[in-house]
Amino acid sequence: MSDTPEEMARAIIDSVRRTAIHYGLWFANAVKDFGIDAALEMEREAGDRGSAIVLERLTATLGGEMRNGLPTTLTDMPAEQQKALLTALAVNWLVLDGVWFQAVEQKKGMAAAKQVNDACWSHFSPLEAARIRELAGLPEQGGLEALAQTFIHRLYGVINEQEVFFEEDGALVMRMTKCRVQTARKRKGLPDYPCKSGGVVEYTTFAETIDPRLSCECIACPPDPHPEEWSCAWRFRLKEA
Repeated sequence: MSDTPEEMARAIIDSVRRTAIHYGLWFANAVKDFGIDAALEMEREAGDRGSAIVLERLTATLGGEMRNGLPTTLTDMPAEQQKALLTALAVNWLVLDGVWFQAVEQKKGMAAAKQVNDACWSHFSPLEAARIRELAGLPEQGGLEALAQTFIHRLYGVINEQEVFFEEDGALVMRMTKCRVQTARKRKGLPDYPCKSGGVVEYTTFAETIDPRLSCECIACPPDPHPEEWSCAWRFRLKEA
């Protein structure tokens, strides 16, 4: 490597890629060896310590200051720019999810891609729930009221449109009224992506991480028929003692 500006830029970008994969592999293998609950506790400790170290080092390297554990580059950013950055990060997350699915599908077929996808969600959804619960300051057994507050904070909540409401019997319902993936497929004249198997894993493990007493029921999710007003819907209840 001759260390031209372009080569250095590529090396910097690739170091981020390798770092992200290495961190994710630590989490995945902790789940495999110790179970999801223990892995979430380990990630909380490692993530808190690691994030503080990384932010301090990057701020010192790139310039700027830290205030209350956060870089002023982000805290002093105009609100609209903060929102745009968060949206860009959420869209990138979905893009990476999609390109991985396509890579597996091209090599091993749709069934294999869906199997890997569902396995990923069985790990990521509890992680996202645990992170949201901590950042939002929610209790560990906050019930349906706590769950109702979480959906807007999901990465999907940043880029999709949804409605959350309580039914007369006390059950909580979340409807995805505008799904970025399904909307894009409809625009291209493609049928709905059949995401029900992944959705069952995703929403069940998410709810159970917010509160183990919660259950999840799929009202409808592709390939199920559904009205034009929403693409999928899920009902949550507090399990009977």
